[in-house]
Amino acid sequence: MYIYDAIDQGIVDERVAQFRDQTQRFLAGELAEDDYRPLRLQNGLYVQRFAPMLRVAIPYGLLASRQMRALAEIARRWDRGYGHFSTRQNIQFNWPKLEDVPEILAHLAKVQMHAIQTSGNCIRNTTTDHFAGVAADEIVDPLVWCELIRQWSTLHPEFAYLPRKFKIAVSGATQDRAAIQVHDIGLQVLKNAQGEIGFKVLVGGGLGRTPVIGVVINEFLPWQHLLTYLEAILRVYNRYGRRDNKYKARIKILVRELKPAVFAEQVSAEWAHLRDGPATLTAQEVERVTARFTRPQYQHLEALPVQYTQALAREPAFGRWARRNVHPHKVAGYAAVTLSLKKTGVPPGDVTAAQMDAIADLADRYSFGELRVSHEQNLILADVRHSELHQLWQEAVALELATPNVGLLTNIIACPGGDFCSLANAKSIPVAEAIARRFDDLDYQFDIGELDLNISGCMNSCGHHHVGHIGILGVDKHGAEFYQISIGGDQGVQAALGKVIGPSVSQDEVPEIIEKIIHTYLALRDSEVERFIDLVRRIGTDPFKETVYGTAHQKRQTRRESVATA
Repeated sequence: MYIYDAIDQGIVDERVAQFRDQTQRFLAGELAEDDYRPLRLQNGLYVQRFAPMLRVAIPYGLLASRQMRALAEIARRWDRGYGHFSTRQNIQFNWPKLEDVPEILAHLAKVQMHAIQTSGNCIRNTTTDHFAGVAADEIVDPLVWCELIRQWSTLHPEFAYLPRKFKIAVSGATQDRAAIQVHDIGLQVLKNAQGEIGFKVLVGGGLGRTPVIGVVINEFLPWQHLLTYLEAILRVYNRYGRRDNKYKARIKILVRELKPAVFAEQVSAEWAHLRDGPATLTAQEVERVTARFTRPQYQHLEALPVQYTQALAREPAFGRWARRNVHPHKVAGYAAVTLSLKKTGVPPGDVTAAQMDAIADLADRYSFGELRVSHEQNLILADVRHSELHQLWQEAVALELATPNVGLLTNIIACPGGDFCSLANAKSIPVAEAIARRFDDLDYQFDIGELDLNISGCMNSCGHHHVGHIGILGVDKHGAEFYQISIGGDQGVQAALGKVIGPSVSQDEVPEIIEKIIHTYLALRDSEVERFIDLVRRIGTDPFKETVYGTAHQKRQTRRESVATA
């Protein structure tokens, strides 16, 4: 866990004082709305459909138990008793009063938290693998590099007002759990043949209205040059990115229009002025940041203690949970555990204040007082002893945090949608709930196997629908809420964008269509081990189109003809 130094704390405290004064002047009518808007946005405050929404930064998804308790207190005192964890590894509060936000930010500052740069046209929260530092397939621990990026990007004067928002993701493992290929900048931490650390740099990825897979512009950037190279990329974007049309302002549009090779040349030319300059990293600087991280004091433990293996054999429910929600750890005798925020009937990513307090207690007892937020909207206890997994599972069951559905169909990623967001074309939460209820049989989910289903309420793609194995997008159709279905997306090493399989459908039709897609998959797969995404890659989308629209489209057409006849 990164611990603030005096400079970190000073920046956050000063920001709280500044925003308190700005908000007081706005409420007193001394500051115009147009002048206040960029100030509140860069402090994480949106104006949503019904109330302000405050987005709190959780840098690279890492939380201490004391910070979780502070979030619980905010939910109780200033919101409606819950928070929503987002796909950016942040937390959102949907009901704070504007006049209370400075007090909330002051409360956050006491536990080394803030809302700086969680919105607005700036560099947003840097995200990473939720198993960073403990993953069995990890090449390099990315946490220190994420923190260096955070410190470099926070309140960077040159990048405070970019053409559009800007997102960076870092992965240090062989599996990509950070979706680096669909970020403005994606960084893969590597080691070369000599064991030296460097970065594969991808640029121009992104979802939203124009989904794009990023392109590699540097195969191996030595670690010393990380910040100067990032600065060169941002300078090129800041200079040439469009500001006349927000839909064409993201860096992915600039990379596409210039062509990747030309963009890379522009970056190299800019980097020539920055390389070996003051922002070049040194071993001393990396050591300074590394020293600010607390690290678990692992013990030498038995890899599979008898009490764990006996519990697996004795209790099938525990075995199902261990199979889906317990993950390999690089240290023998430990495991990473996902606490599922995807119980049927609960909006994906939502957690109550009482649950937050209880999760903080679990982190203290079982995971060195730390936890992680995944971009799949779940929480992780990263350092649990195998011998304590059964006890943890029992407590998680009591807290309704033990649904064994990680990687399965009901582990749905969903944005808040039209229930909260003023940008949304359609609701997301009721659709997610209806699908979860339709597939609530865990045995059926286990038979289906690995499948990612993602839902977004609008083209901004906060629910990452483009990279869901099945993606659902809410669209406006003559003032009514409809939903577009895509299949074949993927966020990992083989990142792909889903393909729309037919006309949009009404909310009531969505669960039935998802079931038809699943039935088609089960009927056509080679064996039980062929995943949904692998089948789609093998046979394409046509069989799914025929199954879905051979029936659903005819029904809608029949209804339209009946209405016309009447």
